[in-house]
Amino acid sequence: MKNISIIVAIASNNAIGKDNDLLWHISKDLKRFKQITKDHYVVMGKRTYYSLPVQPLPNRTNMIITDVPDEEIDNCLMAYSIEEAIDKMDSSKENFIIGGGSIYKQFMPHANKLYITRVHKDYEADTFFPEISLDYWELIYEQHIDNDPQNDFTYTFEIYNKK
Repeated sequence: MKNISIIVAIASNNAIGKDNDLLWHISKDLKRFKQITKDHYVVMGKRTYYSLPVQPLPNRTNMIITDVPDEEIDNCLMAYSIEEAIDKMDSSKENFIIGGGSIYKQFMPHANKLYITRVHKDYEADTFFPEISLDYWELIYEQHIDNDPQNDFTYTFEIYNKK
């Protein structure tokens, strides 16, 4: 069984994006993302890949899921279904699902860990993260950040394990 984790920043209303872009800029969150995912596989949909500021993300194996047969993106591992993506994941390390909305939704049943940055503010969005049910997930870590001078909102780093 592959070790699959989801990493995402979510607003209070479960918003994660609008017009294929992030809704906020949290420097501490980007640093945390880089530190956690470094030297691991990052798995994403094609639109998420093209929205990245740097392509492919350095010091990681970038896997792109597309439904276009035989599509290739330079310096990336390609998968043409969720099942194929899981087959191609690293068996020896944690694999990170990094978006977008439909990719997160499809991987929720396969994930065993969630790295959440919970932004304590509602946002207008067109992409949302599925509800995290405490029937299936257990909060094992949280760190509140309420004094970040770069942002006018508070946020919390959370980690959940599947029950």
